[in-house]
Amino acid sequence: MTVTDTIADLIVRVKAGILRRKEIVDLPASKVKLAIANLLKEEGFINNCEEIVRGDKKQLRIRLKYGLDQYGKPKYSAITDIKRVSRPGCRVYRQVGELNRLMGGFGAYVISTSKGLKTDSSARREKLGGEVLLKIW
Repeated sequence: MTVTDTIADLIVRVKAGILRRKEIVDLPASKVKLAIANLLKEEGFINNCEEIVRGDKKQLRIRLKYGLDQYGKPKYSAITDIKRVSRPGCRVYRQVGELNRLMGGFGAYVISTSKGLKTDSSARREKLGGEVLLKIW
């Protein structure tokens, strides 16, 4: 099956994995998905991401992060929600002055800049604007 919006596919699979309390989510790999997953890992929303080869296809394996209760069972996810901002039908661009903090700094925007994918905090630090791909908190 062909997917036209690969970033939305990543978001849907991560949300479904969180709802089912999965530890691992596998999805078809691409450079953009791997870059987004690495940003989520740096921000502390997921435990790990790696590219694996299954047959002749590359897969992206994301290990979701959960907070544990007193018995060691997953109680809550590190990701409360993740939403697509810029879509193929309606692109959203922001300049560096228009990049506000999400949820008082607890969330993050993933922005496609001229220097690659960045979070909103690193884009503000480097004085870069760009296309806002998604928001996560």
